[in-house]
Amino acid sequence: MRHQRAGFKLKRDVSARRALLRSLVTSAILEERIVTTVPKAKAAKPLVEKMITLAKRDTLHSRRQAAQFLLTPAAVQKLFEKIGPRFTQRNGGYTRIVRVGIRKGDGAETAMLELVGSELVRRAADRAKRREERLKQLQQGEGAPVEQDSN
Repeated sequence: MRHQRAGFKLKRDVSARRALLRSLVTSAILEERIVTTVPKAKAAKPLVEKMITLAKRDTLHSRRQAAQFLLTPAAVQKLFEKIGPRFTQRNGGYTRIVRVGIRKGDGAETAMLELVGSELVRRAADRAKRREERLKQLQQGEGAPVEQDSN
């Protein structure tokens, strides 16, 4: 019996589970949105929130703690420079799990683990990219519609 044994085993031994969760958390921070199975998302959510809490503190010790857990220096840099300042006014609840559906190959239920507010960041980035493309087209003369006489 597993009385008072909290946590998720995910059918893995300790080292495989730790490696899996570290890679999920690193990907969630770099991409701000990952799609995985529901139990994996539920297991990774508290770890992502812990990393964001470390980034909000922004001390040397918290940077070293995050660097010890995350797999890439780019993830640590993004966590402390972009994600941490974004959540300074928020007391917890930095992530959300949205159930996506059933995976076709094995029938596993999938979920999307995303940072709250990442949809706004993505929309703004997409909008800026489209604006740049339109400006390029206008500068090249392709964007202006050519009017034809209807005679």
